[in-house]
Amino acid sequence: MQARNRTLALLLIVSFVAAGCGSATPTVTPIPATATGVALAPTNTLPSPTSTPAPPTDTPMPPTATHTPVPPTPTVPTPTPTVPPPAECSGALAGCVQAYMESLDAQSIFSGAVLLAQDGEPIFKGAYGLADRALGIANQVDTKFNLGSMDKMFTGVAILQLVQNGQLSLDAKVGDLLPDYPNEQVALTVTVHQLLIHTAGLGDWSESPRFPDLHDQIRGVDDYLPLFVDTPLEFDPGARFRYSNSGYIVLGLIIEQVTGQSYYDYVRENVFEPCGMANTAAYELDAGLPDLALGYTRMDIDGSELDEITDYQFAMPMRGGPSGGGFSTVEDLLRFRNGLLDHRLLSPESTDLLLAGKVRLGEGAQYAYGFIDRIQEGQRVVGHSGGAPGVCNFLDIYLDSGYTLIILSNSDGDCLLALQAIEEALAP
Repeated sequence: MQARNRTLALLLIVSFVAAGCGSATPTVTPIPATATGVALAPTNTLPSPTSTPAPPTDTPMPPTATHTPVPPTPTVPTPTPTVPPPAECSGALAGCVQAYMESLDAQSIFSGAVLLAQDGEPIFKGAYGLADRALGIANQVDTKFNLGSMDKMFTGVAILQLVQNGQLSLDAKVGDLLPDYPNEQVALTVTVHQLLIHTAGLGDWSESPRFPDLHDQIRGVDDYLPLFVDTPLEFDPGARFRYSNSGYIVLGLIIEQVTGQSYYDYVRENVFEPCGMANTAAYELDAGLPDLALGYTRMDIDGSELDEITDYQFAMPMRGGPSGGGFSTVEDLLRFRNGLLDHRLLSPESTDLLLAGKVRLGEGAQYAYGFIDRIQEGQRVVGHSGGAPGVCNFLDIYLDSGYTLIILSNSDGDCLLALQAIEEALAP
């Protein structure tokens, strides 16, 4: 149990806006070129969506580098719910989850929305707490929540689509694809593969001292560049893992260059629309849309506790992008799961390549191409988390049992208690 809780905390921390950790000897899946010039890993070495991948290598994780502070794990509420957790319920799973979530809601422990599905069909969904505390607007199942780092899944899919179509190669250098990229060190040495799995050596745009002054001016992908483009690489590309939001901004620029479209238009037309995701986009925080949940936090951008709860706009870019900060609903994320596993977005072999873990994160967890690939109670689970001030999210796709769990919360750490209890119920 303690090991599982540590893994869950790691998965949320790894997508926090200032997260980072290193491994001196990461496990990186090779990407040999095919006869067509499109770099794809051999399909016979990849786990299929219904099989269990090879266990992660037993490489110990060194202490976090002192120059990359990891904010503390969001505080998990500790009050004892008034009903047993789902694992102890004797009735149907959906009813047990509903009872448990209602108990959290009655104690004001959870604010957000939850959806549990089996084989792509919802068996439970519910919403709790307030989307706007000042106006008293309640969260609904179709409320749009800030995704945090979950947008990386969409970016990973978009890159693999371009690879599958022969428009770029995973081993291409940044400079091959962005001839005018202003950082020569990055342009000459960093590959698409390294950007996708956070081994490129780029840091995090949110750590820039310029971010507090520029965050409300970010309206497009290239608006992020002043926050990091002149920063030297922290290590030689491929040397180790360092979670990098900046790397995913570069991936977004590559998508724009290769397709001739804005990142936002490309993912809307090629990821969201094929899945029927009408309520997913990178909305601007000041657009005044009525169905967006405001995030509420007790943390500043460095993870330090604030004197009072406040909304999160001070800590977020005005518009999200390839690294995170878009909005979606629990129902749209289930549509994304269905479109992905039904191969409406990628071929079966490209989907396998997308989801297969490539560099070790921690006990039983590896990072893939915009997805986290882990073993949970003997089951293979893929998806991504989203953590930031006022953001606490999980998408867990159980490839073996067919369950999908989606939790979106607009408060600090609210998703963790619900996640732990429901995952106990899903254990075989």
